[in-house]
Amino acid sequence: MSENPLSLPIAFQIGPVEVSTPVVTTWGIMAVLGLGSWLLTRRLALRPSRTQAVLELIVTTIDAQIASVVAGDPARLRPLIGTLLIFILTANWSSLIPGVEPPTAHLETDAALALIVFVATIVAGVRANGTLGYLKSFANPTWVMIPLNLIEQVTRAFSLMVRLFGNVMSGVFVVGILLSLAGLLVPIPLMALDLLTGAVQAYIFAILALVFIGSAIEEGHSPDKPEAKEGAA
Repeated sequence: MSENPLSLPIAFQIGPVEVSTPVVTTWGIMAVLGLGSWLLTRRLALRPSRTQAVLELIVTTIDAQIASVVAGDPARLRPLIGTLLIFILTANWSSLIPGVEPPTAHLETDAALALIVFVATIVAGVRANGTLGYLKSFANPTWVMIPLNLIEQVTRAFSLMVRLFGNVMSGVFVVGILLSLAGLLVPIPLMALDLLTGAVQAYIFAILALVFIGSAIEEGHSPDKPEAKEGAA
């Protein structure tokens, strides 16, 4: 791991453009996940194999979680929420590979993920309520709340970034220190705890993203508009 947890190590340089190690690691994770998805889904059948059954269970679980938070067909949010969950989980667990530092231990990666959620929240709100309806939601319950509601949108994304960065970076940093001081065997229980933390943080990020998007979709549906609720259902 880097001596300074806030530093951005450079992997190589293409002309004047410096490519950082977290970017290279992210590309690697994306390639592995993309290739793995293609290999696992290229021979789907009505009679599922064990692998297909596991994949269907994962999809069903994600859909059930989405449906418990946001009304409507979970398939519309499955690509985003499922991708966030699987990518962050894989990125957090990439620390198991010797010499690899998880990209989520760097602010730049976490800021990009938080920005994706921020933009997705706006897009979902506009699609569900229209541009004017989404903008009106910032005046709930009164126009005096407009500045606070706008600030809330930014602080939500900031909290996502800081939470993920702080938890992942601290775990990797502590394990790295123990490895340098105590050797390989002593930090193994802590590494197992770090894996659990990585899974929990991936789940929390995905769920919070789902909650933020769900609230943007539902904010335009007031209680005195039953037709809006029927449409959402």
